[in-house]
Formats: sequence, structure tokens, C-alpha cells
Amino acid sequence: MKKIVNISLIFILMVLSACTDLDVTPQNDLTPDVFFTEDDAYERFLTRIYAGFAVTGQQGPAGNADIKGLDEGFSQYLRQYWQLQELPTDEAVIGWNDDGLPDLSDHTWSSSNQFVRALYYRIFFQVSLANEFLRESTDDKLDSRGVSEEVKAQMPAFRAEARFLRALSYWHGIDMFGNIPFYTEEQAVGGSSPRQASREEVFNFIASELQEIENDMIAPGENAYGRAGRAALWMLQAKLYLNGEVYTGKPYYTECIAASDKVISSGAYSLQDDYHHVFLADNHLSPEIIFPIAFDGKATQTYGGTTYLVHGCIGGNMTAEDYGVNSPWAGLRTTSALVDLFPDETGAIDERAIFYTNGQSKSIEAIGEFSNGYAVPKYQNVTSDGAPGSDLEFVDTDFPMFRLADAYLMYAEAVLRGGQGGDRGTALNYINLLRERAYNGTTGNISDGDLTLDFILDERGRELYWEGHRRQDLIRYNLFTENGIWPWKGGTREGKTTPAFRNLYPIPANDLLANPNLDQNEGY
Repeated sequence: MKKIVNISLIFILMVLSACTDLDVTPQNDLTPDVFFTEDDAYERFLTRIYAGFAVTGQQGPAGNADIKGLDEGFSQYLRQYWQLQELPTDEAVIGWNDDGLPDLSDHTWSSSNQFVRALYYRIFFQVSLANEFLRESTDDKLDSRGVSEEVKAQMPAFRAEARFLRALSYWHGIDMFGNIPFYTEEQAVGGSSPRQASREEVFNFIASELQEIENDMIAPGENAYGRAGRAALWMLQAKLYLNGEVYTGKPYYTECIAASDKVISSGAYSLQDDYHHVFLADNHLSPEIIFPIAFDGKATQTYGGTTYLVHGCIGGNMTAEDYGVNSPWAGLRTTSALVDLFPDETGAIDERAIFYTNGQSKSIEAIGEFSNGYAVPKYQNVTSDGAPGSDLEFVDTDFPMFRLADAYLMYAEAVLRGGQGGDRGTALNYINLLRERAYNGTTGNISDGDLTLDFILDERGRELYWEGHRRQDLIRYNLFTENGIWPWKGGTREGKTTPAFRNLYPIPANDLLANPNLDQNEGY
């Protein structure tokens, strides 16, 4: 990423034609035919697509944004993905009062919400970058530019990675917004506004894309760290299929089992011995992380990402330096509903319970008071040896988008939901592997009779909290809106149910005005 953050391409302007309502500024007069005469240009551009999940523009942490009209710190991809998956759930609240932010916990967001709009635009900016890479890396383009045979040999893998990254963002799109604008590299630049495709159509496109590129992806564990390989593809397949019944009305649990099993059976990944080490500044060394969003305190500076997750949960009696940063932002905490999933809130029994309780009340009487609700310093900018990261403001900690523990949990859930090709005994073993790590032995192991879907949901909460899964999990269990209640859901201290239409976020109002092909989601 050090190579790519300062690269500026005029053809990034081309996303304007396909990316609905993005206001993107060209940075210089370098044309594609000039830029791509250099052999390393293709890898540099591919790296820029990866960087789009971590950075917000052509310099860090802010000041030369990819997308105008959005605050760069607020609009960073991972920050908004995390907020929209976590803040409307029982796992997180935030004490800040920025316009539209309380609406996420209250389940009162609208089509003008700036945080909903920010993620929507980031998703389609990423899609447009991937499309442009694919346009510029065809065999005809490579031949006309005299690209070396070495680069040509790498191109199938490069193009597969670009298609994977596009599929990842399209998955985020259908998960969050349902029926979405849809376009590929086949749509002419400067053509008509993209059409709106159904959730099921985009689901089928993602599934087909991942099948087509599987053999071109680098084998598990063999790609450079931070780059997607075949195991990342299998994880995305598993996530897609686990939620397939939500997206299409049809179950895909057999396919989820098959994809999860490929990850596990590859042997390329293993559980980190110490759970908390998966979330520290040297987590690039973890054998468990399959696909991270990589951050570096010097090279990928942003006010979003894990910088936000580390600073944001520090306040009250906490000392920022203990967590490898220079200042508390005093915003993020959790509700009692998450704490109650654990047998002991200190982590003495289940070491996954990473809560700061000194001076903090378990219950939340006022969301705006940081002392209300336990803090969650799960992500820290210190290494497993206790050394601080390379920068005290911007963190080195990578975000584990996909890790092995989730493959175990998806396999188990899909088996319990009736998927074929797996078995209950194997599922039980995978769950107990997670609990043996959490309990530092077999005292936490469960028996077959304990293995239920409700148990799996709770175990996902214990294992994966604050990793951007909870909203999706609650929707799959039909607990996100109409049935589930937790503190401060719906804007009340006791919590209340909310309308089912809020299982989807709205298409931003600006995009509805810009693209006449789009229809708003029901209820907005």
C-alpha cells in the first residue's frame, strides 16, 4: 500500500458514469494508455482497489478525497461497514451526537442519513475501480501496450482478485441495501445510468463469479499477506450461502458447508493460541486470519478502520497509552446484552470477554455518558509482546474480515439448519475447539444436547462480537427488528421492537434523484 496511496489516475473519473452519484475529482492528466505502459502499473492499480477498503483518498489521513462531499473520517469504508453492522444491534452503542449517528442505535435512520450514504458510495466506488481494472487488463489491451510476458502470466490471478473484490463489495451491497445498482466492466463508460438489479440476481452473479475465478485465485496461504487467495474466496462463498435464504428465499446451507469445509480442510490456517492476539498490532502474524483489511500507522493513515475502533472505545478511567494510542475518543461501548452472553465479565473464565469495567456501569442510563456501559478494548495498537504500534495516532492493527473461527461456526450452523455433506459430530468438535481456546481447557466444552441454533447464535456473539457480523446474524435469526429486544434498541432504555423494513437500509435520497432507474426500499 505504500506504493499505491499516492497514485493518481484521471481514469478514476470514469467511475462517475457508472457509480450513480459519486463526485470524484481527477488528480492529473495521466491517461490509461500512458499509465499502463509500465509493467508494475497493473499490480499498483490492483493494490489501489485493496486500499479502498482502508483509505479514503490520495493522501492520508485526509485532504485529497476520492469522493467529494463526504467527511473522510466518517466515510471510510470499514468504519461505516462496522457501524451499520454493529451500532443497530445489542453489541455496540456510541455516545457521540453527530447528525444521523444516534439514528443507527435508535433504528430511525432515513434515506438522507450521512453514514448510510457514505457506505453506499464507498461500495460502488470499489465496484467501479474493479470494473476499470478489468477493462484495462484484457488480452487485447495487454498486447497493444507491449506488456511483458511475466506480467501477462500474472494477469489471470490479478483479474481474479479484482473480481473477488468486486464480489465482496456487491455482497455488502445486497446485504445492506437489497436491490442495488448493477454494472460490470461490460457497461460502456459514459453510458446510461446503471439499472437496478434484484437482490437475487446479484446473489446469483456473485455466486457465479466466485465459481468462475476459483481456480485462478492463489492457493490458500500462498498469496502475499493482505491479498485475497482461494481461501478468502471460499469464505465469501460461505458467508453468501449462509445468508442465501435471507437474500433469495431459498436455502443454500449445503453449499455453505462445502465452502466452509474447503477452508478448514485446506490446512493453511489454524486457531491463534491466544484469542486476544488476533486483534493486536502484530496480528499480521496470526495463523487464523484468512483475509484482513490491512492497516499501517505510517502508510495507511485514516480516521476510520481500526484507528476508530481502538481510539473510539477508550475513555473514562482508561489510559490511552496502555492501548498503544495517544488520545481517548470516548465513544464506543457495549450493552448488557452482550456482557450477559459470558459467564464472567472479567475474562477470567471465558477469555473472549474483553471488557473494561472500572468506573463503568453495566447498564446504560444515558448513551451520551461514556461511563454508562462497559468499554470494549478488543482492538489494541500494541503487539502481543506489549510494544506500541509504529504510530500512536494511527494504528497498525489489521481488521480480520475473514478468520478461521467463523468457518467453524458457519459449518456448525449450516449443519443444524439441514445442510447436507456435513455431520453433527464434526460441528460439535469445531465448536468445542473454539471453547477450549476460550476456556484454556475443556471445562467449557459442550455436549451434543447443548448444540442448538440458539446456542450457535450466542456463540457467534461470544466469538465474533465487534467484527461486523451481528446485524447480519440477527436478521438470519429473525431477531433484528420485529422480535429481538435489547437495551436502547428503538431509542428506549428498555428497548423495543422495530418495523421489519429496517432489515434493509434505504437507497440514499441523492442517488434516487440522480438515477431514475432506482426504486426505494419499502418503508422509506
